[in-house]
Amino acid sequence: MILRADHITKRFPGVTALKDVSFDLREGEIHALCGENGAGKSTLIKLLSGIHPHGSYEGRFEVNGVEARFETIKDAEKAGLAVIYQELALVEEMTVAENIFLGREPRRWGAFIDWPRMHREAQALLDRFKVDLDPAAPVRTLGVGQKQLVEIVKALAKDSKILILDEPTAALAEHEVLILLDILRDLRKRGIASIYISHKLDEVFSIADRVTVLRDGTTVCTQSAANTNKIEVIRHMVGRELGDLFPRRTSQPGEAILRVDSLAVADAESGTTKLHDISFELRAGEVLGIGGLMGAGRTELLMHLFGAWGRGISGSVQLRDQSLSGLTPETIIQRGLVLASEDRRRYGLHLDHEIGFNLSLSSLANVTRGGFIQRNDEIRRNQGIFDSLRIKATGLEAVVGKLSGGNQQKVVLGKALLTEPSVILLDEPTRGIDVGAKLEIYEIINKLTAEGKAVILVSSELPELIGMSDRILMLNAGRIGGSFSRSEATQEKLMAAAMGHAG
Repeated sequence: MILRADHITKRFPGVTALKDVSFDLREGEIHALCGENGAGKSTLIKLLSGIHPHGSYEGRFEVNGVEARFETIKDAEKAGLAVIYQELALVEEMTVAENIFLGREPRRWGAFIDWPRMHREAQALLDRFKVDLDPAAPVRTLGVGQKQLVEIVKALAKDSKILILDEPTAALAEHEVLILLDILRDLRKRGIASIYISHKLDEVFSIADRVTVLRDGTTVCTQSAANTNKIEVIRHMVGRELGDLFPRRTSQPGEAILRVDSLAVADAESGTTKLHDISFELRAGEVLGIGGLMGAGRTELLMHLFGAWGRGISGSVQLRDQSLSGLTPETIIQRGLVLASEDRRRYGLHLDHEIGFNLSLSSLANVTRGGFIQRNDEIRRNQGIFDSLRIKATGLEAVVGKLSGGNQQKVVLGKALLTEPSVILLDEPTRGIDVGAKLEIYEIINKLTAEGKAVILVSSELPELIGMSDRILMLNAGRIGGSFSRSEATQEKLMAAAMGHAG
């Protein structure tokens, strides 16, 4: 046993975040930690990493059988623990080597950095862990997956024996995920232990030796991954039986609301054509799923339909026989089309403002009279959407940045729905949120289509596309690589279309 958490309880004013949690990690083990947002995973990480110091909690941590009393992050690092967060802590303008040795630069003659030695040692570390990167490359030139690998090498350069990875694949492409998982398997052979936190249960079961589930701040169970399955883990996470992971109701599509015909779009800055000959129709009451590999053009397509990206070269976009070409997002919202962006923290929300403020942003005109916001009307309307979406918060005055990912996503959806759209574009609406919150988002989609609204759903998760779409388009390099009805779609067919091998 390399690490043990024994009967840990952590309280904040008015909230018990962890209650009598016990957890252990063995040398050379990959131990998955699962739970809904708000289950206590992040709090446990902060205790293990020294962010919440010894004395601020009840219970006991042990590393190699000795009680660990971490007062700072440095204390945890000295004990061999390294945390790799979803939000990467790299200096973009520095090189790979400089990031790896940041704060521990090799020196000569006391004060001078030994640059040749730093690059030699960085290259040796990259080679040792089979990471194919140039130590002299600036980090800003790397992809997200490559940056993730730099974080891991940076942690291992400190002789860390325990890696804690918090949603490490949330922003990675599929091939980057495979590389990361292979590296973790190799580290396991070297005796390095990992705590792997992820909502993606396919990954969990492909790599974990054991799985521990937290729910509402308590330990529900710890089981060998070989002796359990996804359905059982999900049941433990949400505390209830799940009849269907993707509860799409049968729809009866109506008239075509949105028509896209032979659309070609170029990047306004580079002039490079990114979308080629895109054509489809979207009907009332229908969910049209759009998939594809990273870089296929999914987000670009939705952003262009919303008037926020690209220069149309040819083709047309019509919403109920009205052209949307060349219009601003503000005008397009007024016409009845709205976008919920994939990057809710950057494009969807003002994190330091209240829920009510965020909900109103896209539809203030609806509660404005004579140039003045009618405050009572605004509150009444916002409270209605807050209640109908079952946003878990103390009220409209709660700060959005302090909500869980799932509840932040509900605020993004609420803001969009208050514009009273007929077409809703959802770009990765369930990315980074837990299973329980996903189910609630799916039910919102069902409700929208039952009301006759039309939805375009972009997702990187093929089971989600198949489970929640009536029809599916797969993009490949900015083109439609294949079109499928729900009944004929399989993961194999969709992946083949995404890679340009349909048919």
